[in-house]
Amino acid sequence: VQLQASGGGLVQAGGSLRLSCTASGLRISNYHMGWFRQAPGKEREFVGVSRRSGSTAVLSDSVKGRFTISRENLKNTVYLQMNGLKPEDTAVYYCAASSSVMLSAPRYYGYWGQGTQVTVSS
Repeated sequence: VQLQASGGGLVQAGGSLRLSCTASGLRISNYHMGWFRQAPGKEREFVGVSRRSGSTAVLSDSVKGRFTISRENLKNTVYLQMNGLKPEDTAVYYCAASSSVMLSAPRYYGYWGQGTQVTVSS
């Protein structure tokens, strides 16, 4: 199983980025697909999750209204659209797959991508 995250980069505050996470070896239609981030010296933080049911994505309060999550099951890909980026959004962003009902805790995600760096300059 591989989750390949891409789309990170350097962007100015207020800008946008779209991260992609393409899976191989599993069908994302069978999994909740989550996004997490980790800044230097901080714990891994839940950003949001696209439920396998396809219902409305769940987002953390820190990104609600700025970020959206979507998925294309036929492409086996999940996306994190990030708008209105702030310097505090700077982190390595990870995608992950879970078959559990506990959607915000990293320990319930069994598969992880390698991470993609997002840097937001002020």
